[in-house]
Amino acid sequence: MQQIKRLFACLVLGFFFSNTLMAQEADKIYRSNIRSVKFHVKGDQLSYPIIRLNSGDQLELHFDDMDADVKYYSYTFTLCNADWTPAMLSQFDYMKGFSNVRINTYRNSSLVLTRYTHYTANLPDRNTTPTRSGNYLLRVFTNGDTSQVAFTKRFLVIDPKVTAGATVVQPFNSTVFKTHQKTQFSVNVQNIKPTNIFQQIKVVILQNYRWDNSITNLQPTFIRQNILEYNTEAQALFPAQKEWRWVDLTSFRLQTDRVEKGDYTNTGQTLFIKPEGERKDLRYMYYRDFNGFYQLGNIEQNNPYWQGDYATVYFRYSTPDRKEIPNKDLYLFGEFTNYELTDANRLKFNAETGMYETKQFLKQALYDYIYVTRDKTSKQISTEVTEGNWWEAENTYTILIYYKPLGGRVDELVGMTQVNSLANRPNFNNNRIL
Repeated sequence: MQQIKRLFACLVLGFFFSNTLMAQEADKIYRSNIRSVKFHVKGDQLSYPIIRLNSGDQLELHFDDMDADVKYYSYTFTLCNADWTPAMLSQFDYMKGFSNVRINTYRNSSLVLTRYTHYTANLPDRNTTPTRSGNYLLRVFTNGDTSQVAFTKRFLVIDPKVTAGATVVQPFNSTVFKTHQKTQFSVNVQNIKPTNIFQQIKVVILQNYRWDNSITNLQPTFIRQNILEYNTEAQALFPAQKEWRWVDLTSFRLQTDRVEKGDYTNTGQTLFIKPEGERKDLRYMYYRDFNGFYQLGNIEQNNPYWQGDYATVYFRYSTPDRKEIPNKDLYLFGEFTNYELTDANRLKFNAETGMYETKQFLKQALYDYIYVTRDKTSKQISTEVTEGNWWEAENTYTILIYYKPLGGRVDELVGMTQVNSLANRPNFNNNRIL
């Protein structure tokens, strides 16, 4: 009887700490020594970490520790609801295997000026695997202590039970038809047959896999037997933006056309990107981009993960009148800044040069980025001033369908469809349904 009580107490404590630790934010780097975190489908740096339940799909995790020593890193993951609140479940209910797994694969950097230790892991593996579909938060921590979090990353596990089809169209509203894109889609729920569609079905739409501007709380416009139609003029609207800016930093010595100059010493390298300005009045032009992602790579060495060097990179942005943008802060924005509007990613205005300036410590790679403004009063984020919004722009939209069974305690991810904004245009087809 005493042993049963002790076991019960351990289960309760495990559940408590699992949910308490979820106070950490999603997609957040907590330690300054952690750099170049990449988490994606195995073998594809430009993919989002999504796997199918009970399949052989694997994800690949990479990160650098700039302390250049060997630390005891481990990872665990936590199941969340559609809104990323923690699921009211014990880890035993959604995980098979060990709750904490040590990252044993690491390698010291070589043939570079900047010293670091590169860590990598493939998951799920034989030590631990998720047993439910849904939203998951990966936590990497040190010294076997889950409270010593180094960083967190989102990933998705899908159990395809419903099918969906989607398209991107130009809005009819005259105020946004030149600047926004609208997604309309339908979901076939025949295989799950929900009894209360409005409470059991949740839909989330992502633009280029970004969660900061995701659209949620959508309700079906029409219901035809088992088909849910989502097609309203006011909902599912996204500012279309423009193709992302880019810079090629695969070589620090061979300077590309976006690099103005470089300073080189025996201990490090500094690069200056050419000053940039507003694009909102420039004519729209399509070119292939990474939709905000970056791809590690270098042209001098073989392996971009532990043979890629680092440099201090200066970005500069100038307004037409070389004055500050009234009542707005300016930020560098993309996967490499973790889509965070932090002080480290904010450009400071230099009155002497008349330009906004910031510096980033970056690894050799191809980078996509944009400049965004945030209103100092309303805190609203916009690309209207810096980039402009053009309905013709290329974007990838991901529609996630969640289902909570009667009596269920967590939202299951039961369907997903992806559609590109160019999908219905001539000579383009990039519609993918899972």
